Amino acid sequence: MKNRIIRFFSRFKTRLFLWSQRSKIIPTYKEDVSSYEKTCFKICLKIISNKDTEFMFAPLSDKKYLKNDLLDIFITFSERRVDITNHVYHYNIKLSDRDWTRLNYIFDKEADKRRIDMETQVNSQIKNSLDDVLEKISNLG
Repeated sequence: MKNRIIRFFSRFKTRLFLWSQRSKIIPTYKEDVSSYEKTCFKICLKIISNKDTEFMFAPLSDKKYLKNDLLDIFITFSERRVDITNHVYHYNIKLSDRDWTRLNYIFDKEADKRRIDMETQVNSQIKNSLDDVLEKISNLG
């Protein structure tokens, strides 16, 4: 009986402590974003939204590439770093966690949108049914 009472008060004390911790205001950490990061983020957004930009993704190295021949810009994303090369200058900019996450999300969404567009183009050009393909293959052999 004594152990139960001790355990009850111990649990009560722990719950009271946790409840008091929740009620405290936790200061938020705000990352300072430099002007280079803002400019880099805007450049990447404009290049991603440009229809002439080529997208590449290397799954083993987890790098993402953007190439725009009209603007002579080549951009590489890897490990929170963005490399921008325009055949004259090369910039290597480290992004904040928030901007890095947003940029990856936007890249993935645009790449997926372009993949869906390509699939619809491929599927719209289908002229033969499977039966016709089987018939052609059967006539060969």
